[in-house]
Amino acid sequence: MSFSLVSALLFCLASANPIVPRNGYKIPTTSFDSLSTFNTYWAYDYPWGTDHNGAARMNSSQVAVGGGQVTLTAKPVTGQPATSGGIAINYLSGTIYAKEYFTVATGGGYEFTGDFLASTTLGTWPAFWLSGANTWPPEIDLAEWKGDGLVSFNSLGLNDVWITKDVTYSPASSFHTIKIDVKDADGTNVVSNFYLDGVLQSTQTGQGMVGQPFWLIMDLQMEGSSGSPGPTTTTTYALKNFSAYSYNP
Repeated sequence: MSFSLVSALLFCLASANPIVPRNGYKIPTTSFDSLSTFNTYWAYDYPWGTDHNGAARMNSSQVAVGGGQVTLTAKPVTGQPATSGGIAINYLSGTIYAKEYFTVATGGGYEFTGDFLASTTLGTWPAFWLSGANTWPPEIDLAEWKGDGLVSFNSLGLNDVWITKDVTYSPASSFHTIKIDVKDADGTNVVSNFYLDGVLQSTQTGQGMVGQPFWLIMDLQMEGSSGSPGPTTTTTYALKNFSAYSYNP
């Protein structure tokens, strides 16, 4: 066997090995145990304010924390001014985001895992996502529900190309475990593996994501891409047993 062939084989074997944990928990499973632990790791609303691209305006009053769980509640309201983009506000709801960036380093990555209870009713738009902190794109939707009985796993690289996988989400009345690992693929791109209840659902490669800082956001938006009219009663979105683990060097 030639030296070049041996070198190629060793490289393939090394590439097949999982990334060795080096950095530890960036967000531990205790972050929703109490308001004090929540305040250590999380902040309210979006990093840019209370509005985004749906019919809900975010308010900290719609976020409940304790016992290892966070619950966001959207309630119908009237009399709110429209967003700066002219979208009518029909709900007050809750959004939280992690206080630190998540940046996939060369040779590194992250694992995010938690148990989610999310609505799939028309007009409800819960999501858990990574959004580029300095530029957009990139984006990785760790989980997104758009009122159609499905959960979506999505990636948007710097090439502005969406990769999407929709999976049946049933029953929506029960918690489901979602795990996502995002890892450096080749020093430039990030490969993301999306799992639902322990089963791999999609593997996606996001172009140019290595070294890009991301915000981590959990929000309960309403209407918008999830359709309308939305529900006339309150809607909840809950997460428990969540952790974010870093494999960065």
